[in-house]
Amino acid sequence: MGKKVSNIYVISGFAAIGGALFGFDISSMSGVLGTEAYKRYFDNPLGSRQGGITAAMPAGSLLGALVSSYLSDRWGRKVAIQIGAVIWILGAILQSSAQNLGMLIVGRIVAGVCVGITSSTVPVYQAEMAQKELRGRMVSLQQWAITWGILIQFFIQYGASFYGGGAKNPNQRPGAFRIPWAIQIIPAVILLVGLFWFPYSPRWLASKDRWEEALEVLADVHGGGNRSDPRVLAEYKEIEDTIRFEREEAITSFAELTKPRTVKRVVLGMSLQMWSQLCGMNVMMYYIVYVMQGAGINDPLLTASIQYIINVAMTIPAIIYIDRLGRRPALLVGSFLMMTWLFISGAIQGAYGEPETDPTQPITWKLVNKPSQAKAVVACSYLFVATFATTWGPISWTMPSEVFPHKVRAKAVSLSTASNWAWNCGLAFAVPPLLRSINWKMYMVFGTFNGLAFIHMFLTAPETKGKTLEEMDVVFDSGIPAWREVPKGSRLDELRKDIEEGKVKVNVGGEKE
Repeated sequence: MGKKVSNIYVISGFAAIGGALFGFDISSMSGVLGTEAYKRYFDNPLGSRQGGITAAMPAGSLLGALVSSYLSDRWGRKVAIQIGAVIWILGAILQSSAQNLGMLIVGRIVAGVCVGITSSTVPVYQAEMAQKELRGRMVSLQQWAITWGILIQFFIQYGASFYGGGAKNPNQRPGAFRIPWAIQIIPAVILLVGLFWFPYSPRWLASKDRWEEALEVLADVHGGGNRSDPRVLAEYKEIEDTIRFEREEAITSFAELTKPRTVKRVVLGMSLQMWSQLCGMNVMMYYIVYVMQGAGINDPLLTASIQYIINVAMTIPAIIYIDRLGRRPALLVGSFLMMTWLFISGAIQGAYGEPETDPTQPITWKLVNKPSQAKAVVACSYLFVATFATTWGPISWTMPSEVFPHKVRAKAVSLSTASNWAWNCGLAFAVPPLLRSINWKMYMVFGTFNGLAFIHMFLTAPETKGKTLEEMDVVFDSGIPAWREVPKGSRLDELRKDIEEGKVKVNVGGEKE
């Protein structure tokens, strides 16, 4: 295909379209819940029925995450993402042409397989392509793309809700949900075709003994095409040493996964993804219309759209500062603030709300004629989303993609992402009946989860900024507690200096002299 794209921002940003597909799917459901076309065509699913429809996607994503490491290690990160795009197209076709509830659920499961593959593979691809100084920013583009996917699809849904007489028209036609579900095909086609002009991961190429190609990619992306750049040669040498060590030790990926040093990191990666779900954010995304209805908001779709805009805008500070301020402070501050907003929101609804008597409504508790309290609940919802977007949103994707040894990176990240989707699936299924049974108390439950996440991350999550992927052993195996700072500096910088001074020479695929 000739010259490949070499700008790291373009590479990471384009790959993040895979994350946008996740966002598209989230609001492809939240945007139709309030339309008469959806309610009438699928017989007004409530409670566990709606939970089952929503949970079908993360159920498929769980499967996709588990198979992603095989695809990623066998054919490369780039090709795995392309396979995911093909699967997404099939899922979108099934959803947009669904004739009944079963066909809709199958379509969402198929689309979910794609999201599982891309959500596991895109952060690994971004992390393996990026310089250590930019790695957090590049992987954070995955989260930003998710927020853009949510926002774009929500407004497509909002516009489509006026189709056929509007969302409140009892005879609204099915095009109100078919059109937006079909539009989801477009970004997947762009991703599938466009990736042919993008490079393979240099670390994957090296693992396949394609050393010349690995050096060429490193030179193009990190050295402006200069294969003799000391930084390029230092990174190449570090990758080569790591892979050689793994081969000399005859380390298999499955055996490495069971070692205590790796298990500790796998548990951290899976915990990060677990808490990112149990913090309550996806409840706000999937069921924000229900949340706004409970707050007594007359136009929940429009009010929810503001929340999606906040989600996009507030991810930008995280992208800019994640590599300066670090991962650990963001996790701790985020957990504390999200806990605070949820406790306040739940307390207001518990103190001023009253039972909903209409059995056809998805909620059983609401604020009636309490405009000040309703505004406070909406404000807490917006503050909650802003907090997540600047902290846990990008960090929960960044850290799992960078903490694992090369040999097990794809498998360990797939396990971490599988944790995300397992909890996502459970919550998507459980929240509608929870809203009906414990109503405002649900906020207290998720607030408590954030408190537990704060304690857990304080004890187990070290700072990883400024270290190369190959240096994570220093961070995790040095015996330094997570709350103490690891030694500053990087082996890569020292190696680059030695190469510049002529102390170390590097041969492609060979030993240093």
